[in-house]
Amino acid sequence: MEKMELLQKKYPDLVIQKDIPLAPYTTLRVGGKADYLLTAEEEDTFCGVLRFLKENAIPCLVLGNGSNLLVKDGGFRGAVLRMGKEFGRIERTEDGLYAQSGALMSVLARTACEYSLTGLEFAQGIPGSVGGGVYMNAGAYGGEMSQVVKYVRLFDGEKVMDVPVEEMAFRYRHSLAMDVEGLILGAAFRLEKGDQAEIEEKMRDFAKRRRDKQPLEYPSAGSFFKRPAGYFAGALIEQSQLKGVSVGGAQVSEKHAGFLINTGNATASDFLQLMKLVQDTVMEKFGVQMENEVRIVGNDP
Repeated sequence: MEKMELLQKKYPDLVIQKDIPLAPYTTLRVGGKADYLLTAEEEDTFCGVLRFLKENAIPCLVLGNGSNLLVKDGGFRGAVLRMGKEFGRIERTEDGLYAQSGALMSVLARTACEYSLTGLEFAQGIPGSVGGGVYMNAGAYGGEMSQVVKYVRLFDGEKVMDVPVEEMAFRYRHSLAMDVEGLILGAAFRLEKGDQAEIEEKMRDFAKRRRDKQPLEYPSAGSFFKRPAGYFAGALIEQSQLKGVSVGGAQVSEKHAGFLINTGNATASDFLQLMKLVQDTVMEKFGVQMENEVRIVGNDP
């Protein structure tokens, strides 16, 4: 029996699709096809599928909201595992909230506001999922996940464990999950009681700042580059006279140089060429190495 048929028989609730374009599943809206797209709704199914793929040496990519991901034009040779709509539950806890990794960061922030809990206001405009946000220690406007996470529910390929924040090795755009290639199943957040009106006002302020400064009208992956030590990525790119520069349908945003945007018909190759142009130009002018924050996966055409 073919391996995917075996997997389907073992997990009847798993949705298996073949030869699926990945562009619609990423915020950059580029990327080739996955051999298989697997959608799971339950934690046990997720962990079981990952074990099966590992045991059968099938390459696997875990996909959240696709907001920090560039899939190459050749697609992904293997299985892409994503979380279904039911894998996004958020619950009130004694000292905050618990969210499954499929929950959107924006929904998590709004839920905290509804309970008059402060600490997650910065997350309301981050387009990713909780799993992706914890994985890369996402942050904005002086806040980041490491400041509010209490523990992370992590599957390391063999067992599920609750890892306290002190052991998550959080630093700038990094977490323990990257080191152990672990799957984040959810996270608990320790939050303080606050004034709902003040929380709402802070969220409105952050939202306005985003609208004013970021090219939200175009597909993008947010900040494309990590912040180099002692510098701001957007400022270096702007000072290199790269605002508005394009390769095919990929462009350095004229509104915020730290964003590479899809003007409508970009390919992954366009973004990769533009990324290299930015890196080479900034290195030549300032001697600073620009490291991509966006994760690049998949195969060349």
